[in-house]
Amino acid sequence: MNTKNVESTEERKQLKRAARKKAAPAAKRAAGVARGSMKKKVKRAARGQSTRKR
Repeated sequence: MNTKNVESTEERKQLKRAARKKAAPAAKRAAGVARGSMKKKVKRAARGQSTRKR
């Protein structure tokens, strides 16, 4: 919903609320999908190697 051209905060709020009410409900997450599945994975440092140089 584009409310860029609406100056009044109250009017913008009303428009957004109406759009939210009208929108289809979001689909539930599938049973086997983890919540953070789209997160970037962090590679672990190799064992025995210090991560911070002195």
